Amino acid sequence: MDVAVEGRVEHPRISAGQKAKAYVALTKPRVMELLLVTTAPVMILAQGGIPNLWLMLATLVGGALSAGSAGAFNCYVDRDIDRVMNRTQGRPLVTGELSNREALVFAWVLAIVSTLWFGLLVNWFTALLSVIAIVLYAVVYTIILKRHTSQNIIWGGTAGCMPVLIGWAAVNDSLDWPAWILFGVIFLWTPPHYWPLSMRYREDYKSVGVPMLAVVRGQSVVGLQTILYAWATVACSLLLIPVASMGILYSVAAVASGGWFIYETHRLYGSAIRHGSVKPMRVFHASITYLTILFLEIAIDPLLPF
Repeated sequence: MDVAVEGRVEHPRISAGQKAKAYVALTKPRVMELLLVTTAPVMILAQGGIPNLWLMLATLVGGALSAGSAGAFNCYVDRDIDRVMNRTQGRPLVTGELSNREALVFAWVLAIVSTLWFGLLVNWFTALLSVIAIVLYAVVYTIILKRHTSQNIIWGGTAGCMPVLIGWAAVNDSLDWPAWILFGVIFLWTPPHYWPLSMRYREDYKSVGVPMLAVVRGQSVVGLQTILYAWATVACSLLLIPVASMGILYSVAAVASGGWFIYETHRLYGSAIRHGSVKPMRVFHASITYLTILFLEIAIDPLLPF
């Protein structure tokens, strides 16, 4: 609790441990984890086997720094609405564990370090892709799109697609069709992943004037859009079979896990049009499980003899 001393407000002293945890929270670790889950499998696919382990480690560390920078910039820009929304009131700039200046400096330091890290330890093409990813999330999504259009997640989601390009470029120093197909998978997957979450926190977004699709349109419309994007995601994932010569394991997993993901989106839509009890978080969690299974198979498939 803040303490008033002689007419001014003093914040309680924050320990070094609390400070460190606050900086970690600023990077949005859960988002970072999901991004890194897509990077390593793509590197294995690009190599056609296990790539150099030092290269993989350098790429993952660089990716973590880059994603952390983007997350920190996002928290800095959104600090005003984070203070209002229930789901974000525990973020460091809201609780006062970090100052606005500390957050901004931290974001810039991570951006610079990640760029140099990629350039010096991986290659300069990945460094360029990393910078593009940060700009897409911190500027294009957070500043330009998020508060101005219900298409924010669709086009802003391109930032989340960049790790697959970075993973491929780290191995080959170029981009080929399999990388672009996986870019398309994540691009199409992002709306049916995030829209259910926005349905769950609709009142939060409405209270701060962020026009998420769930705020400006009814549940049935969001449910239908979620179905369409889920079908498109699975269809795009199947393109990898002929283009990258994927084997039986990936093919079966892509169809089975994709079918389950689509089924969950249909259940959500069915509940919405019947005005029943809508459980959007089932689709949210299903989307994470689906993507994890898909990329796990991408990592395993090149290592198999069939």
